Amino acid sequence: MKIDNLKTPYFAVILFFAASLASYGQIKRGIYVDTVENNGVKRVHQVKINQDYFIYNEYEIEPAKFIKTVGGFFQIDDTSTGKLLIARLEFNSDYKNDAVRELSIPIEVAGDQLKMNWKQQLTLEHIKDTAQDLDGAWLFATRGPDTGQERRGEENSRKTLKLLMDNTFQWIAYDTESFRFSGTGGGAYSAENGIYKESIEFFSKDNSRVGANLEFNYSIEGEDWHHTGKNSKGEPMYEIWSKRSLADE
Repeated sequence: MKIDNLKTPYFAVILFFAASLASYGQIKRGIYVDTVENNGVKRVHQVKINQDYFIYNEYEIEPAKFIKTVGGFFQIDDTSTGKLLIARLEFNSDYKNDAVRELSIPIEVAGDQLKMNWKQQLTLEHIKDTAQDLDGAWLFATRGPDTGQERRGEENSRKTLKLLMDNTFQWIAYDTESFRFSGTGGGAYSAENGIYKESIEFFSKDNSRVGANLEFNYSIEGEDWHHTGKNSKGEPMYEIWSKRSLADE
């Protein structure tokens, strides 16, 4: 991946996010979390690193409130003053407000912890690695069943990405050209014996959905994930997701 003409953004939240991620190439793939309590409100800072891709989420619990998500491809550069996270974002939930698409951020890594200063000292801890069915990155391809219809693929700027790793799930709907952000949701997941379950921990469109538990059927056919069941309105649903390679070409 080659990134040209990156600017260092002045938005503090992006600084925080990027600093947390810079350990790629020095720490293992995984999910890193710090939960900070202030005046009785708990705010979760969550970083996901998978190959050359990252996602940062920020949300509150008790009561539930979505704050932001950003994500995209990244690399780490060594400089005379330290390490820089160089990133090309695919999505930014705050894009209408800050217009940020690119990052170039100084970082510091300490073992399995991601330490950084962003208005306060944060230490993000690596959670336990866990492998199960459906782990990986997926792009929404089409509504099922598969009858040879046209699919929405990597070349399409309109994307819905679903990342499943270490017992967590997250979907993000966005457009890489217009940077239109349509929504995200995430939480815990399990996939076993053809049964896929989600427990929602954050949801950008409706905070009241947090705590909901959903159950679907799944099957793997070639490189496709067939996802079936009923949607939130109780209507039949059939989605086909295709594997996405996140490794840099």
